[in-house]
Amino acid sequence: MKLTSLTSALAAAALGISSFAAFADVPPPRDVPFEGTVQINVDATDVAHRIFRVHEVIPAQPGPLTLLYPQWLPGNHSPTGPIDKLAGLVVTANGKTLPWKRDTVNVYAFHVDVPAGASSVEVAFQFLSPQERNQGRVVMTPEMLNLQWNASSLYPAGYATKGITAKASVKFPAGWQFGSALEVASRDGDTVHFKPISYNSLVDSPIYAGKYFKRVDLDPGAKVPVHLNIVADAPKYLEITPEQLKVHRNLVQQMYKLYGARHYNHYDFLFSLSDKMSGNGLEHHRSSENGVGTGYFTEWDKNVLDRDLLPHEFNHSWDGKYRRGADLTTPSFNVPMEDSLLWVYEGQTQFWGFVMAARSGLWSEVQTRDALAEVAARYDRGRPGLASWRNLQDTTNDPIIAQRAPLPYRNYQASEDYYSGGQMIWLDVDAKLRDLSRGKHSIDDFAKAFFGMNDGDWSVNTYVFEDVVKTLNDIQPYDWSSYLRTRLDGHGPLIGGVEAHGWKLVYDDKPSDMVKAVEARRHSADLTYSIGLSIGKSGAIGDVLWDSPAFKAGISPGMTVVAVNNREYDADALKDAVTAAAKDKNQPVELLVKNFDEYKTVRIDYHGGLKYPHLVRDDSKPDTLGKLLKAR
Repeated sequence: MKLTSLTSALAAAALGISSFAAFADVPPPRDVPFEGTVQINVDATDVAHRIFRVHEVIPAQPGPLTLLYPQWLPGNHSPTGPIDKLAGLVVTANGKTLPWKRDTVNVYAFHVDVPAGASSVEVAFQFLSPQERNQGRVVMTPEMLNLQWNASSLYPAGYATKGITAKASVKFPAGWQFGSALEVASRDGDTVHFKPISYNSLVDSPIYAGKYFKRVDLDPGAKVPVHLNIVADAPKYLEITPEQLKVHRNLVQQMYKLYGARHYNHYDFLFSLSDKMSGNGLEHHRSSENGVGTGYFTEWDKNVLDRDLLPHEFNHSWDGKYRRGADLTTPSFNVPMEDSLLWVYEGQTQFWGFVMAARSGLWSEVQTRDALAEVAARYDRGRPGLASWRNLQDTTNDPIIAQRAPLPYRNYQASEDYYSGGQMIWLDVDAKLRDLSRGKHSIDDFAKAFFGMNDGDWSVNTYVFEDVVKTLNDIQPYDWSSYLRTRLDGHGPLIGGVEAHGWKLVYDDKPSDMVKAVEARRHSADLTYSIGLSIGKSGAIGDVLWDSPAFKAGISPGMTVVAVNNREYDADALKDAVTAAAKDKNQPVELLVKNFDEYKTVRIDYHGGLKYPHLVRDDSKPDTLGKLLKAR
């Protein structure tokens, strides 16, 4: 409940409070131009302490002024602005320090009184970036940094952020190079001054910079350039083979063939190859932040899991940044977002991330099918919560509910399933379009009609649910509204698109190469579809499938497996025990587990053997999945 000034005073008096600290109002954003230019200067040279030092000059009139730190972050879909990392805030005007007061209702707002005769205020603070990953994403190391403007600036309340002009500069460590969608105005030694841009677009234009840097042209000779800007822990990780370069260039061309338009005047992939700086995947209109481990190029065969990241984030330039759900499109970074259409924004992008990995050659068709089998199994047997108490539509609230914090029993919570569950819905839509039109139409037609208009426009083009339905109906008449709402609001299976494309989901005791890659990357054993648990390094149990044999035996996440059938735990021993129990119905899988400081023996009465998902052909139907994944 929001209190008015009078209500606040009355409430304070009733409670016997002499000074009611909460401010009643933060000026709402108005769609009017902001007079003047906000100057933002960041010193990013203190890599030893991992500190960004910020200095701003903000035009202001005498009287009350509210400064805002961005709270609701695009791409995060949630109020996750890292306000806890802001420190050392000092506000001055005419050479004198001004007292400031944090709003106790809205802790992202700072109130100051601008003195008579002042035409601006100066703001200085530090962004104390995480020292360890348990404090947040590490964004600065001795070799590289990731500067996000939402973390390194305050802006004046009362204006739509698209109407605020900002002029930014960054001082980098000596000799470092950088990549960004921002355009350079001038350089002064290691300080780079960027051209003025709207504050909206500034926040949408982060920077990756590093000691070891390579810029790769992904569309040579194009009028609208696309570059891959790579920073790495060491020079050796920057080496790219001709074959690797080719498939990344293919990605750009396949995306253009899909959409027929682009919504940027240039595009920059920002790509970190690091075991120090945290991984990342965050979309922007003219760039994207992408972070993986060091061996993306140099250990190509071991890093197949990472290869749908660039297709996913690139696709967001069309889906999410250009076309955006109306309830997700807000006038400033401190107005709450609503996430109801994330099953389009993220779900269809997850779908195209897989498809474009295949069409470009980043994944083979077999690798793509193996990845799809993993997703399909999740919505066949691995999400009991969606079958019982929760629907996919409700998971679009998860960025606000959980803000990506680790959850117990995620399979039962069904956290953020609008990604992969949405992906399965769009796979189903593609099959339905093909069936209804007798092969004349597919989801490619929807992509071009819904996202591929107005070439060169990089504003925001909003939509609502009815626009999605209308576009589908324009392509192929059908009751698309009921079709989608049944899948979004119901509790039925979401794997119909697999069968409709001419494939079957089956389980056997042989893990696919994709499963092996997952297990190798995470040092884990995935026994979700057999005894019902996933187990990590050193026997730590990650998740336990709700009502699975392991669950019924009393095993829970957080326990550690110490021994299997009276022998020291290792993943192979556990798999051998599951296999042995399938041959001897009287032999349970016996685990010695540690729970806090207690040890106990748990016997899992399961005799079905190892179970891993695969897609196999259904020869009674045409293979339209192959057509979907084929390069254009």
